[in-house]
Amino acid sequence: MIRVAVSGCLGRMGSAVVAAVQGADDMRVVCGIDPNASAAPEGAFPAYPTVAEALDAVAADVMVDFTQPDAAAGNIAAALARGVNCVVGTTGLGHGELQSLADGAPEGTCLFYAPNFTTGAVLMMQFARKAAQYFPQAEVIEYHHCNKKDAPSGTAVATARLIAEGRDGRASEAPGPETELAGCEGARGASVDGIPVHSVRSMGFVANQQVVFGSMGQTLTITHESWDRESYMPGVLLAVRSVGGRSGLVVGLENFMPGLC
Repeated sequence: MIRVAVSGCLGRMGSAVVAAVQGADDMRVVCGIDPNASAAPEGAFPAYPTVAEALDAVAADVMVDFTQPDAAAGNIAAALARGVNCVVGTTGLGHGELQSLADGAPEGTCLFYAPNFTTGAVLMMQFARKAAQYFPQAEVIEYHHCNKKDAPSGTAVATARLIAEGRDGRASEAPGPETELAGCEGARGASVDGIPVHSVRSMGFVANQQVVFGSMGQTLTITHESWDRESYMPGVLLAVRSVGGRSGLVVGLENFMPGLC
């Protein structure tokens, strides 16, 4: 039985993680962590305001963190220092920061981070990387709910970097910011490794991303949509089950999906 601590247990994603873990036969929630832990309803597990308090009181194998970028690094450091593997979905942490956290962990401890936990989004990114070999132009358009704290999304950044990687050094042939009108700077989006990325934030969306490829006389659009946070849960559970066999920093759910890596 895998013992799971859920950091951010009172948030929207954290609550979904709690429900998913509780519904799995091979794992259980041993504690929740949230700054507002005192407001947590009495239930099957205790809640604590900090990771240190929680993991000093309760034995856990894995901590799942869906919190905020300004809190996640401290949460991860506290868990890794105690030999607890981490599954992190909080975006906004740079690769260098994640690597530094993993390097400071005890041998045999894993820090797993995924920019997206939906299997469909992982496949979208892998398809985009492959398509980049054949299309000279590509743009990423991502849509999220208006309460999302970061733009562009971690998924959009990861997608753009995979497209650039798939091009093997070939520059994009799409026009860039040099075409923007005065006073309308940003119209061509952010440039991530040379790929234009556009972020839409509005009520009505959960998570939606389009990757639009263009070449002479044709376009190819790869689209992934999430209508509900439950779409992330199979990926979260896969990561919880898989981190015990890994060590150090592992980035991307594709590492646990046979045939993609």
